[in-house]
Amino acid sequence: MENNINIKLTAEKLNLQECYEWIQDPSCGGISIFVGTVRNTTQQKTVKKLDFTAYSPMAVKEMQQIAEKAMSQFTIKKILIHHAEGLLTIGEIPVIIAVASAHRNAAFEACQFAIDTLKESVPIWKKEYFDDGEVWVNSHP
Repeated sequence: MENNINIKLTAEKLNLQECYEWIQDPSCGGISIFVGTVRNTTQQKTVKKLDFTAYSPMAVKEMQQIAEKAMSQFTIKKILIHHAEGLLTIGEIPVIIAVASAHRNAAFEACQFAIDTLKESVPIWKKEYFDDGEVWVNSHP
């Protein structure tokens, strides 16, 4: 199962093509990919950039647990969870989740489960920067 799980927490730019190449499998007819991007507004305020900070050892452990749970709960072959750390500007990618399965429904469901669970339980925080200041959001774990 380890070869079918790909977890990364990195200060490097996430690479969507690299993720797509890894998730492909000849036995899988369905690949679902969620790409989170930095948007330019939140609650009618203009966002300049985001700064992602993680408690790395625990974040990687939690991401691994999410992937393992997805593998056991859904009929999927492979799962990838990558998250960025550090400063990101508008349009950049803080998170990629990719799931491969024989059929599309399992891929869709597992992908949604993974991103929803990541946002609830993984110790990654973001600071949003505006013209008039900044604020921490996603203060969980």
